[in-house]
Amino acid sequence: MLRTDPGWWRPGSDPGDRRFERVAEDGLELEARGHLPHVDVAYETWGTLDPSAANAVLVLHALTGDAHVAGPSGPGQATAGWWDGLVGPGAAIDTDRWFVVCPNVLGGCQGTTGPSSPAPDGRAYGSRFPVLTIRDQVAVEAALADRLGIRRWAAVVGGSMGGMRVLEWCVGHPRRVERAVALAVGAAATAEQIALSSLQARAIRMDPSFRGGDYYDAETVPRAGMAVARGLAHLSYRSARDLETRFGHEAQAGEDPLHGGRYAIESYLDHHGDKLVARFDPNSYVVLSAAMNHHDVGRGRGGIARALAGVTADVTVAGISSDRLYPLWDQEELAGLLPGGRPVVVIDSPVGHDGFLVEVGAVGAVIAGALA
Repeated sequence: MLRTDPGWWRPGSDPGDRRFERVAEDGLELEARGHLPHVDVAYETWGTLDPSAANAVLVLHALTGDAHVAGPSGPGQATAGWWDGLVGPGAAIDTDRWFVVCPNVLGGCQGTTGPSSPAPDGRAYGSRFPVLTIRDQVAVEAALADRLGIRRWAAVVGGSMGGMRVLEWCVGHPRRVERAVALAVGAAATAEQIALSSLQARAIRMDPSFRGGDYYDAETVPRAGMAVARGLAHLSYRSARDLETRFGHEAQAGEDPLHGGRYAIESYLDHHGDKLVARFDPNSYVVLSAAMNHHDVGRGRGGIARALAGVTADVTVAGISSDRLYPLWDQEELAGLLPGGRPVVVIDSPVGHDGFLVEVGAVGAVIAGALA
């Protein structure tokens, strides 16, 4: 039987360096008219907050990331930090200077309230978990900042889904952001991005083990659907050139595709699907994918141009040269509508969208420059 405590999908029972805060104790009203009676937030910090609370940097993770942006794997941490090397003493985000906060996102499965968390009746929310938007996630992050005594972030940094929240901070809370770095993201989800996310969610929902989202007390979970979703996503995260260079038309070692075996690229996608199934809740994947589809900084604000015109933070927009999921034109449109009209910083990489995670040196240089 599967557990239904707030972080049941997190490997192990030790939360490691994570801390927990309960915010929105009087309830959180959501943009899509849903409601959560309260929200628990899991987060990690590095460095020391100065007496004036003026040195705080908020780092925001992407779809399947979590609060563990830096540090080794270990108890409660399935993997090393997803930006390990970018945060720490002397690093691009220098913790001798900055107090760094990285929260797990609302709707996630690593300790922050999400579909696997207990509802007021003690059972996991499952199918009852409400529709979320990027704005709801930022509202929770703002409530966490209040709890930590941080009235204004020295910088807010993130890529992909994290970049969506960076932009929402800049538009929705302009007085609370001094500087920002938005990587591999646009001002609103495009038709192709929505299509790809929707197909991934559909693959999960079509798995018979999904049970409409209420599988927490079942013997099986929608592993097959989740693996297919991850495979679809991973194809969009990597460039065609990168995949061809690494795998080409080669068979997987010891297998013959003509007799039921796999090609190397198929094995690679299977591997990443298996890895994600072991650490991430399919319901969270569906909920967060939908939130990304709803991303639009101009919704209810007179359109994208008008919304971005009110940004007061010093924003650095960066993109990956080979990104086919969030192509450079997406960042160029965004940068052109921000006050000041600063050009996009292009990170040259053959990897594709994942370049914002893989190209640690180049990404670190962009962030360090923004924080200088």
